[in-house]
This record gives sequence, structure tokens and C-alpha cells, in this order.
Amino acid sequence: MKYYIIAGEASGDLHASNLMKALKEVDSEADFRFWGGDLMEKQGGTLVKHYRELAFMGFSEVIMNLRTIFKNISFCKEDIQAYDPDVIIFVDYPGFNMRIAEWAKKEGYRTHYYISPQIWAWKENRIKKIKRDVDEMYVILPFEKDFYTQKHDFPVHFVGHPLLDAIENRPPVDAEAFKRNHGLDHRPVIALLPGSRKQEIEKMLNVMLSITSEFEDYQFVIAGAPSQDEEFYKGFMKKSNIGLIMNKTYDVLGIAHAALVTSGTATLETALFKVPEVVCYKGSYISYHIAKRIINLDYISLVNLIMDREVVKELIQNEFNSKNLKAELSKILDKKNRKRIFEDYYQLEQKLGGSGASKNTAELIYKKIKA
Repeated sequence: MKYYIIAGEASGDLHASNLMKALKEVDSEADFRFWGGDLMEKQGGTLVKHYRELAFMGFSEVIMNLRTIFKNISFCKEDIQAYDPDVIIFVDYPGFNMRIAEWAKKEGYRTHYYISPQIWAWKENRIKKIKRDVDEMYVILPFEKDFYTQKHDFPVHFVGHPLLDAIENRPPVDAEAFKRNHGLDHRPVIALLPGSRKQEIEKMLNVMLSITSEFEDYQFVIAGAPSQDEEFYKGFMKKSNIGLIMNKTYDVLGIAHAALVTSGTATLETALFKVPEVVCYKGSYISYHIAKRIINLDYISLVNLIMDREVVKELIQNEFNSKNLKAELSKILDKKNRKRIFEDYYQLEQKLGGSGASKNTAELIYKKIKA
């Protein structure tokens, strides 16, 4: 079978690569053409565009790059027609993918969506387009199935969360050897995950680094995103207890004692590695105030959303400052607080339903397109 897959971010690249691996196990003749990244490319097939070319953050940044976005949409449609796939698999990235899905459905292509757009957070009226343009939806959060099936009468498949697969399948890390090989010393590591896009890193990292001198018994390690160059990060590193490790976020989390994490998928990844964290977010003034008016959620981190209560502290916009960050980091370094966090993380993992999301999704996709 011929699979055309569209993933537009680093997290999509990770989950789509695991899906591709699972598809090859159920379909020995699987052929892939895709938008994504390095992890997908390692699974074989043809990379059309790298997600680095597609990453625009926030409302104002999207508006500034509308011409490029529309040009990519037109090119994608032409590329799909030339490839003529048996199925198009959309992986998250809704702003782009929903436009392609509308066109693809009209053209008669099978449209499968893996990792639902977060319409339960905002733009709930997108359900009309999803019901019209998406043949099969595979959801990864436990509350999403009820949202779609009960609230909107649209049957979906809950397949489990792919992060459980990604973390379970990683090789174990020898903490002491890893520290030694990357020039770190014996002190406990506090991981800094400032995001993957240049705009958000610039907003987040300076505040994160502003408190490092207050915690001299620890060493801070920036987990460099694969979408950025090492030189970009070095401009922020002016203190002695700061390290940088590129393209090894899971290994850094594997040895971390605590973490400061930009809101997004990384908040859930950090929790599944059982690392106490403070969730941070600061967008542009315009983007933040638009989002505040249209997003109807009590929390911004996946951890708190899934648990439906505050498990990890969220510092948002003006609350994200050096004073508050220092206070919240001190709290999660305290042994009494850490015990409560670990208990909550265990409950979180139970709610996510266990491993096998990639395998479950691959089997369902192959069964549907072969029928």
C-alpha cells in the first residue's frame, strides 16, 4: 500500500515514525511519502518537506507567513496527486492538515487522522469539518473518545498514547556514563526544555536561566531541539552551571532530577519519565490575549488536562518570571512534595491505558484500507 503522511512538528515526527514502523510490520509492501522529519526519514520512503520549514508559532507569526503557508498547501495537493496514495494519514498539525483533508475528501482519497486536533480546547465548530472530511479518527487522550462519540456522535478509535510506546522502546541510559560523556559533573540535573521553535525558545530560555545561580547544588542542562542549531543556544549560555545536549531530550529526562518545561507535548513526556516539573508558557502579547479569549480550558498542560486537576504548577504569561520560577522549582525539589507528584504520575499513566498505540493504529488503518 502507498501511504502519504503529513506531520508538521517534532512531536508529529516522533509519533509518525513509530506508526510507520508499525505499518511495515502489518504491510510488508508499505511505501511512504511524507512531510515530517529525521525520525520518519529513518523509517524509509521519501521526505517531501521537513517540519523545520513549516514551524510558525502563534497567531501573529502565522499571519506574517500566510503566503508561504498557502504556497505549501498548493504544493502538497499537487504532490499527493502525483503520488496517488491508497490513504492519506494526517498527524496532528490541524491548521494545515484540515485544509488538505477537505480537498482530499472531495478528490476521493481515504482520509485518516492520527492524533486529533484539540477541538475540545478551541474551535469546537471544527467538528463539522472533521465529520465531513475525515474517514477515520484515532485519538490518544482518554477524554477525547467521550468528547467525539457522546457529545458529537462521531465514532472514533481510542488507541492509547504513543508516548508510552516511545518511552518504553528507548534503550536504558547509564546516568553516570552519560554525564561523563557530555561533560557534566556529579550534581543532580535540572532539565530545561524551552520548546522547539526559535520564537518560543527566545521567550522562555532567558527566564529559565535567570535563576540558575540560586541553585548551585544542581547543574542545569538545556535539551536542544533537533529543529535548531547548537550555535543558537550558545548565545544564551553565560553561566558555569549550564550544559547543552543536542537532540537527546529523552536521555536528558532519563537522568533529570527536575525540569522546567515549556507547555506542550513535553509536559506529558516529562511526567511519563517521572520527573517533577514546572510548566512554563509565555507567548507574544497579541497571541496570548487572543488565545485567552477563545480557549476554554482550566489548564494548559496535558498532565493537568488528563488528570482534570493541578498536578504540576503552571506559570503562564506574566506569572512566568524569575521570582515565581525560583519558588516553584524549590517546591518540586522538596522531598515531601516529590512523593505526592510521583503518586500523581502513577495515576496519570494508568489513565493513558498502556502501550501499543502505534501498533493499534497501524492495524486499524491497514484493515480499513484493505477492506
